[in-house]
Amino acid sequence: MPQESAQTVTARSAVAPAPPSIHVRAVITWLAIFPLVTLGMFAIAPFSGEWNPVLRAFVLTLVVVPLAVYLVVPQLMRGYGALVRSRMR
Repeated sequence: MPQESAQTVTARSAVAPAPPSIHVRAVITWLAIFPLVTLGMFAIAPFSGEWNPVLRAFVLTLVVVPLAVYLVVPQLMRGYGALVRSRMR
């Protein structure tokens, strides 16, 4: 097995920084979920006023969870990564 040069190891470590701590991920997730839930509640309020609260929560989470997981959280994580990288310089 060939040995890696110090330059290769340094380049790889520069490309793959350590993932954020669980606490940072929790804050980022909350920053994604809270506004989405708030906006979602306002959006469905006009036609869901008579609904059972469980049904309202079900419909709201059908929209909010995929938006958060696939769109908002990844964007916030990229922003956090860019912020960390800029502070390391």
